[in-house]
Amino acid sequence: MLRSALSRHSTAAAAALMMSSGFLQENRAKCDNGDEKKSTPSVLSLLHEINSKVTSISGAIGALPPVDPKINLGEQKKKNTKVYGVDIVLGAQWGDEGKGKLVDMLSQEYDVCARVAGGSNAGHTIVVGDVKYKFHLIPSGILNEKAVCIIGNGVVIHLPSFIIEMNGLKEKGIDIEGRIKISDRAHIVFDFHQDIDGLHEKRLGRNKIGTTKKGIGPAYASKISRNGLRVGDLSNFKYFESRFRTLAEHATGAYPELKIDVEAELNYYRSIAEQIRNLTTDTIQYTNDVHASGKKILVEGANATMLDIDFGTYPYVTSSNPSVGCVMTGLGVAPNKLRGIYGTVKAYCTRVGEGPFPTELHDNVGDHLGSVGAEFGTTTGRARRCGWLDIPQMKYSCLINGYTSLNLTKLDVLTGLPQIELGVAYIHPTLGELHSMPSCLQTMEEVTVQYETLEGWNEDISQVSKFEDLPVNAQRYVLRVQELLGVPIRWIGVGPNRLDTIDRGDGWDLAPN
Repeated sequence: MLRSALSRHSTAAAAALMMSSGFLQENRAKCDNGDEKKSTPSVLSLLHEINSKVTSISGAIGALPPVDPKINLGEQKKKNTKVYGVDIVLGAQWGDEGKGKLVDMLSQEYDVCARVAGGSNAGHTIVVGDVKYKFHLIPSGILNEKAVCIIGNGVVIHLPSFIIEMNGLKEKGIDIEGRIKISDRAHIVFDFHQDIDGLHEKRLGRNKIGTTKKGIGPAYASKISRNGLRVGDLSNFKYFESRFRTLAEHATGAYPELKIDVEAELNYYRSIAEQIRNLTTDTIQYTNDVHASGKKILVEGANATMLDIDFGTYPYVTSSNPSVGCVMTGLGVAPNKLRGIYGTVKAYCTRVGEGPFPTELHDNVGDHLGSVGAEFGTTTGRARRCGWLDIPQMKYSCLINGYTSLNLTKLDVLTGLPQIELGVAYIHPTLGELHSMPSCLQTMEEVTVQYETLEGWNEDISQVSKFEDLPVNAQRYVLRVQELLGVPIRWIGVGPNRLDTIDRGDGWDLAPN
């Protein structure tokens, strides 16, 4: 706008710019003159003088509205120095990266913590002192006694499991009164959805997906088929009952071997309806109101990018979108409200269930990673497959999510390995080096991984709190990963407890401050 205004009023603009030029030269001369040093104006006084000149310029060219000379520019800058928005912690690999630990650490500074996708198939473990907390539906930010926790509209919720989890927290002394809000638009996972999950896996036989059998896929299928039930439907039980009977009939029609005790199910939901109604709200309005009031919101991602229904190793994926897009669709906030996007990645790689895993190890190193890293699923207890860190996979994850910084977990698990490998490229026998993640699983199965070898370390790093105090080879490993991915690594996990994390500070975060 200013450029076009200057072209329309070139004479006045030239004169005005000469005025401002003279002003700058005058003040530069003052700074260069040794006798004038004591009377050099402050930056704020210079800004006020520039403000006055700009007002004269705008009046001369008739292009800009007048500036109120009473505005305190210093106060304005101070007022705008801190940017609040919605921050997100996401899984950058195939899940189980340690997202919950970072959420627990960060949530102490947030007013609201939210889950926005998936269901009880997700699992986060937090260790506080000698107490271990396992979370499946409730955001682990509940451990911050000041935070309100939201289960967003994108989550599918198995209410019996939710109630058990809630009661378990109460038994451990966590005050949850008034601190959990369930979206009225969140879909319900019924017991028969879990039964269908198992039946479907059985039908697939050797081609099974390897699901958690928590009913997540069938519940999302009901949602997409538009015959599912939502938490808000419990506010009108007559309506709920009618839709439940229809849904049960549809399910038994598709799976004749499925047995549903409709009356027993209805009696159960009738018994918990009031309890759930008291926790139910319009979380879309609530979240946006909280954001508008200047409060801080943290989203706790579930599952991970490589399990995304669209971006993952389909069909060996989950049934939701656990990448950055889930925040908009599963919480109901606009993209311009997002701020920090934090990808959580292990210093190596793991995967649960079936599907391709290019850097998987079937040797003593794989056994070391599994045993030292305690790689067993929080939700299923299944042993996780282990392998080296996969850089092509991580570049793909960074591309999709636009991470502002990374949280590198379990660096301590690599301690004691004489050499550490990084998978840096996928090489296909006929296509050569692949420069993007293949959508065809057959292509992915055929690749061989090109590795880069780094020297390991033997020093115990579990008590290290500063990056500079890590063994030199550990530092080199972190810096090499950072260099290959082109994203700063801010947090580094050096042990299992909530405080066993190195924070390199805001300077290693691309999010606006």
